[in-house]
Amino acid sequence: MYYIGVDLGGTNIAVGLVDENYQIIESVSGPTKRERSSEEILKDMASLCKEVMDKRNLSEKDIHSIGVGSPGIASPKEGIILFSNNLGFDHVNVKNEIQKYIPVDVYVENDANCAALGEVLCGAAKGEKNVVVVTLGTGIGGGIIIDGKIYGGSFFGAGEIGHTVIQMTDGLACSCGRKGCWEQYASATALIRDAKEAAKNHPESKLIAMAKNQDAQNINAKVVFDAAQEEDETAKELLNRYFRYIACGVTNVINALEPSAVVIGGGISAQKEYLTEPVTRYVQEEMYGGLQLKTIIKAATLGNDAGIIGAALLGTTL
Repeated sequence: MYYIGVDLGGTNIAVGLVDENYQIIESVSGPTKRERSSEEILKDMASLCKEVMDKRNLSEKDIHSIGVGSPGIASPKEGIILFSNNLGFDHVNVKNEIQKYIPVDVYVENDANCAALGEVLCGAAKGEKNVVVVTLGTGIGGGIIIDGKIYGGSFFGAGEIGHTVIQMTDGLACSCGRKGCWEQYASATALIRDAKEAAKNHPESKLIAMAKNQDAQNINAKVVFDAAQEEDETAKELLNRYFRYIACGVTNVINALEPSAVVIGGGISAQKEYLTEPVTRYVQEEMYGGLQLKTIIKAATLGNDAGIIGAALLGTTL
């Protein structure tokens, strides 16, 4: 039996054929062209699903289900994207549209939740039952797994941990309308913003020299880590503060949910222990009542495959 996972993004639609060992054995992708109607986008999605099936000469009888990971809020069993600002979708019935072309079970879930499920099934948190996956990117996304299943909340919107407030007094304004949200301090965007400001104030640092074309506007998160590893004091100070911001939010997550593992994803997770070791140390310092930290803090391992694998296996966990 095979499963199809779809990562529906604002730019691209990525589709993977997943086997019973959670391996992506075929994959295809195409542009979303999100200015089009939902019907047109979903028709293309169905075509891509058929394409991965055709590569292995499979019919609908060979497919257990199709799972779709989408930005925004979704009702998994109904197969409806309730709202997605990135796609302009409002109560779009993905299940009905896909079944016009491929008559199999279809499920839809938030993309961060799918990535979390993927990491639990066969990634960094394999074997764990209660896990929170934190994605450090443009903002901070979150996926909560309880007892091996995605926890979506009463109204499908759980996991927005990036919008927990860590700085009330004079907190930075967030796109959500609040001030002092965690993602304004611990996202990759926040690190890059602070690094550009630090480079302006400390032109002697290696931040500009290590950026592409030695242009401060080309500073990215990797540049900050690379400069710190070259013993640049400005970069080291930046990262130390950044790690503390990450740890602050992770500690909040642990205090609220006490998962057995917290997995940190996003491009920054490529830093592996260089990221997780200081964060773990600072979380330990902040643990409630000085208790011993038992939650494991790990870097994600599946990269972009996590969302496809998690989406593909939605039908086995709901």
